Amino acid sequence: MTGLRLSIQRDRWQQHLRDMMELPGLVPVVKGNGYGFGVHRLAGGAGRLGADVIAVGSVAEAKVALREFDGDVVVMMPFFNADAAAVEIMEDSRVIVTVAHLPELARLAEGPAHPRVLVEVRTSMQRHGITLDDLPKVAGFLDRVDFAGWTIHLPMPAGDSNLEEATHIGTAARMAAKAPLWFSHVSVDDHNRLREIFGPDVRLRRGTDLWLGDPGALTVTATVLDVHKVVRGQRVGYHRKSVPANGWVVVVSGGTANGIGLEAPSTNRSMRDRAKTMALGMLDAAGRALSPFEVAGEKRAFVEPPHMQSSLVFLPANAIPPAIGDEVPVTVRNTIATFDEIVYI
Repeated sequence: MTGLRLSIQRDRWQQHLRDMMELPGLVPVVKGNGYGFGVHRLAGGAGRLGADVIAVGSVAEAKVALREFDGDVVVMMPFFNADAAAVEIMEDSRVIVTVAHLPELARLAEGPAHPRVLVEVRTSMQRHGITLDDLPKVAGFLDRVDFAGWTIHLPMPAGDSNLEEATHIGTAARMAAKAPLWFSHVSVDDHNRLREIFGPDVRLRRGTDLWLGDPGALTVTATVLDVHKVVRGQRVGYHRKSVPANGWVVVVSGGTANGIGLEAPSTNRSMRDRAKTMALGMLDAAGRALSPFEVAGEKRAFVEPPHMQSSLVFLPANAIPPAIGDEVPVTVRNTIATFDEIVYI
């Protein structure tokens, strides 16, 4: 198939998943593009791994997951009573909604549904959640909903651990109401420590580390669709850009429809990260943005921005060009990638 292909070493990948699922209280996260695999594939896979509950990001994802997974499904985006789709899916007894605002919790408590809810607590991430000061107010509504516990979504740890904040917030939540604690973004060591502190009803959501935690089991390749010899200054592509030297234009499968050339903003925490961003920016300004395609042993520059389903990269004359039909390695970010084909090897 002439497209962007994800090849999975089945035995190695599945062994990694089984090893991860041995962590007590683990909740697989199945959201977005399904980490490149698709929500439907991961939801079904989580069931085969023995998960009793999975977490999705949105109501739309929950509808897919419910068809593929027999256990409970947590919707992590905050619930709003004005969202008709959220109200409808809440009627499914396997769905647990996340409530992050006191007025929404009050309206749910006043209604006849008696829904299953997780109450989100505000963390230093400052995204969603009820503040620590308002936690005592939550207790008055909990007897009128099916309270599944407190959800605590922490930021990525700046150092090695989120244990201090996790313990502080978990303690405050438990003082308001004794219930399970559901954490995101704590390490395995911290998770084990939290279970020692709070008991066995501590759950840990894991997505990236679970599905993408063994990158050696995953290979992405693109197909060489065409190879054209060019001379310095020759104008090519949609935008008639001139090539910088003699060589070849190599046309490869994979473009913006696959997530090629798309990038999430970088945190740039270290000087090294900033230097890399600056270097890439200078290349981009010079019209020589580096592509994720590795041709003749090196990543090569884009000739111009990627097309929808293919990309043009420049190969200098001193390199040996590939043949049409060859497969070349591609470095992608799975959380924004869409593959034309997923195969097990």
